[in-house]
Amino acid sequence: MTTAYTDFGITPAGVYPPQEDSQLLIDAMTAAGLAPGARVADLCTGSGVVALAAAQAGAAEVAAFDISPAAVAHARRTARAAGANMVVHRGSWARATEFGPFDVVLANPPYVPQAPVDDSNDIPMAAGPAQAWNAGADGRLVLDPMCAAAPLLLAEGGTMLIVHSECSNAERTVHALRSHGMTADIVAQQMIPFGPVMTARADWLKSAGLLPQGCEMERILVIRADAP
Repeated sequence: MTTAYTDFGITPAGVYPPQEDSQLLIDAMTAAGLAPGARVADLCTGSGVVALAAAQAGAAEVAAFDISPAAVAHARRTARAAGANMVVHRGSWARATEFGPFDVVLANPPYVPQAPVDDSNDIPMAAGPAQAWNAGADGRLVLDPMCAAAPLLLAEGGTMLIVHSECSNAERTVHALRSHGMTADIVAQQMIPFGPVMTARADWLKSAGLLPQGCEMERILVIRADAP
């Protein structure tokens, strides 16, 4: 049984709270039956909700990674409380290469493009730390190196699932993963209302051509890549 993000409890300040992108990633993992018996890595784990879902779905072991001390502490507490077979490491997602390769890699990286002006005062603290969503001018500050590292992270025949927004160019992610010798496609998507970060940046994202003019909802999606 997996954990719904709505049932994950209160997320402390300074930790990215589980949201629709977390749940879409969990649902894609569950629908594909990837977790049972697998060595799983959860990159940019935040609250740990995705890693916990993998552990509860029968993963042989789960390694989660986050650069935020608050996120790491919270995810460790949650894992202990649930009795989950899950180890949480503090550090960049790239640390996963030290512990791999993995059968399954799950990732909910920062993917929101940053406006050229500071809009931090327009985004409530409940949205979590800016490092959890800010991802450079095109939203790909983390996505591009993560795609490049996928062959190092995955075992032979392994699978990577990455969730992100339409505003950070899904086609580019698919192309990048394919260029590294993997098959890759969008396997899940969902339209959701703008959250606090997207609400604050919607006008700029539309003017920059990163969101369609007139849209009032965001398309989030999961991209699956399979290693040969």
